[in-house]
Amino acid sequence: MAKYRPPRAADSVATGKTAALWTLLGLQAVCAIFFLADISADLLGFNNFPGGVLHHQFELMAVIVLVVSLVFTGRTIRNVMMRQRRMEAQLRAASGAFLEVLDMYFDIWSLTPSERDVAVLAIQGHSIAEIACLRQTKEGTVKAQCNAIYGKAGVSGRPQLLSLFIEELLGEGLLRQQS
Repeated sequence: MAKYRPPRAADSVATGKTAALWTLLGLQAVCAIFFLADISADLLGFNNFPGGVLHHQFELMAVIVLVVSLVFTGRTIRNVMMRQRRMEAQLRAASGAFLEVLDMYFDIWSLTPSERDVAVLAIQGHSIAEIACLRQTKEGTVKAQCNAIYGKAGVSGRPQLLSLFIEELLGEGLLRQQS
C-alpha cells in the first residue's frame, strides 16, 4: 500500500504559478478591451479620446503589461515543454524497468515462450477469449497456459499476478534501478 505523502513545497509553487498565469490572462484581457475600445473610438471618429496624456500613459502601461506577459508566457511554455520531455524520459525508463522486471520473473518461473506471450497479454488486461483470438489458439489452451503461469508464479489468478509486478515497481526495486 502506498504511503501518504504530505503536500510538498513544489505544490504551493505550482499553485502560485497558476495564480500568476490567471492574473496575467486577466491583465491581457483588460489591455485587449482597452485597445479594442481605443480602435473603435478611432474608427467611429471619436479622435478626442478622453484623458489626453493619461490616455497615452495607460496605452504605454498596457503595452508593457502585454510584453511582460508575452515573455512570461514564453518562459512558461518552454518550462512545460521541458517538463514534458523529462516526464516522457521517466516513462520510458519506467517502461524499460517494467520489461526488465517481467523478464526477470519470467526467467525465475521458467515460463515457456508461449506462456510468456500469454502472461504479457493477461497483464495487459486481455480476456481469455481475446488472448485466444490474438494467439490463434483455443480458449482451453489459453486457460491451461494461464493456470500453468499462476502455478509457477505461486499466485491464484490474474489480479495477484499483476500485483506482483506493481509492488515490485512501486517498491524499492524500481527506485534502486533509477539511482
